[in-house]
Amino acid sequence: MAAPTGAALIAKTLQKLEVKVVFGLVGIPVVQIAEEAIALGIRFIAFRNEQAASYAATAYGYLTGRPGVCLVVGGPGVLHAMAGIGNASANAFPLLLLAGSSETHLVTKGAFQEMDAISLLTPHVKIAIRPSLDSIPQSITTAYRTSWYGRGGPTFVDFPADVIQGEGEETSTHVVPIAPKAASDPAKIQLISDLIKSAKAPLVIVGKGAAYAQAETAIRKLMDQTGVPFLPTPMGKGVLPDSHPSNTASARSAALKGADVVLVLGARLNWILHYGEEPKWNPAAKIIQVDISAEELGHNNGDPSLGVIGDINVVTTQLLSSLSGWKYNPSSPFIKTLKASEAKNEANASKAAKVDKIPMTYARTFAIIKDTLHKLSPPEDGGIVYVSEGANTMDISRSIFPVHHPRLRLDAGTHATMGVGLGYAIAAHCAYNLPSPEAKSGPSTAHKKIVCLEGDSAFGFSLAEVETMARYGMDILIFVINNSGVYHGDSEDSDAWLEMQKQTIAGSGKGGLRSSSLGWEVGYEKIAEMCGGKGYLVSTPEELARATEEGFKARVPVVVNVIIESGKAQKLEFAWQNTGKKPKRKEAKL
Repeated sequence: MAAPTGAALIAKTLQKLEVKVVFGLVGIPVVQIAEEAIALGIRFIAFRNEQAASYAATAYGYLTGRPGVCLVVGGPGVLHAMAGIGNASANAFPLLLLAGSSETHLVTKGAFQEMDAISLLTPHVKIAIRPSLDSIPQSITTAYRTSWYGRGGPTFVDFPADVIQGEGEETSTHVVPIAPKAASDPAKIQLISDLIKSAKAPLVIVGKGAAYAQAETAIRKLMDQTGVPFLPTPMGKGVLPDSHPSNTASARSAALKGADVVLVLGARLNWILHYGEEPKWNPAAKIIQVDISAEELGHNNGDPSLGVIGDINVVTTQLLSSLSGWKYNPSSPFIKTLKASEAKNEANASKAAKVDKIPMTYARTFAIIKDTLHKLSPPEDGGIVYVSEGANTMDISRSIFPVHHPRLRLDAGTHATMGVGLGYAIAAHCAYNLPSPEAKSGPSTAHKKIVCLEGDSAFGFSLAEVETMARYGMDILIFVINNSGVYHGDSEDSDAWLEMQKQTIAGSGKGGLRSSSLGWEVGYEKIAEMCGGKGYLVSTPEELARATEEGFKARVPVVVNVIIESGKAQKLEFAWQNTGKKPKRKEAKL
């Protein structure tokens, strides 16, 4: 019997680590690894671009709670996949990136796609390894465990062509168990419990770290028992149902401004939470961070003396016990303020959703999609996974589509990365809909519909991946919210747009297209049709409702190209960045 090749040893190690899916784009020499993996029953999802493949692997890691695996060629393939490394690092998603490289003896000679990927990536990953034939199992296992344990993040293994093609000996691979879960010091738990009990305006913030930790059962018990208001971050939605009576998402500003004790579960005090600082936050608020990473405690306006290093499941269970028998006053002034703010904001949102004009507005568009989808799949069933990207599309849709179960909403995340959408959608389909799915959410294990809400700019980053969806029979429903621009378009009229285009081509400094302009009402729906899917071009509420229902029921990829108002007169801004001016602090006298 012939000795196994390096490619076979790599695939065998992945199998022993219980890797079920690998995302990537092959070429020489890594194609051998992919073929060996396929022969062992590992699914290989071949993308059109390494960037999208790396994004998919990061999302798969988040959804399943185990490292997502991405395989690419060396040189330019690694450069493209660096996008996923940055995304995994920023979001604390576990990612194992595997790549090929030029033969060892040709290093420095200008070999095919030669690049020192180890030196390039070492500052950006938790560990970077270039193994020999003998150390393949150990190296992959180490990288896999390092990616997964502690704060999730990217790791990298670089395989020279001679290692992939060489012959070695099969050695044992140790299965990597789930990481040990840390609890908090009981004295610290008692201190936090006392603070929460004594607070006039307590608040719990639930982040995507809580969703990743699959801590929904413990957190739901805590919130039901205590009645403390909670605020989910965009990807923390669903850890508790959006319909929960303590959900204060509709009064976000009032909650942050009024809270005096804030328990932060699996979220970081970054731009999404306005750094925990005034003017958005109460400057006197005591902020209690629960995080798996010690470095996160005390970051920005957090109080390190109150922070807890530990697993959210375990720490929440400890708090549940410590707060037993206590419930927050549902008639407190803080609750009354939140309810008033909620009523006002929800009334404004309802009014915006009813604005009936052509071209349609964002709010009207999303209301029609939501109402149609809810008739087909009620939110409490957990049958839809939402993927959203694009500044206005993501920001506005976030509050319109309710989520009742965790890990059913993906967006641009901590890095606000445009271009993740289609890769994320493919990852979600694989995580929830392949045989013996590795992800779970909601009461049913039935097939979940993946619904993408894409700005036309964001869609352009990875639209070729519609072909990937079609090739693998993924019935993903994509809405392209088309206003012919980044943030906003330039015109509601085709003749006026063509005149601006003419001025731009002529090099005129005035009267041309803005830097944020895209093509006029581009026919994005044709992308699906070219690949064997279905495409719809819609511009009225009736057309949109019909396309939504037919697209939901389709068993092929569907692109619904929704023409909306350009918003040409609106100011270019992103709501999350509207933090207001921070008041100057007085310097302490020494």
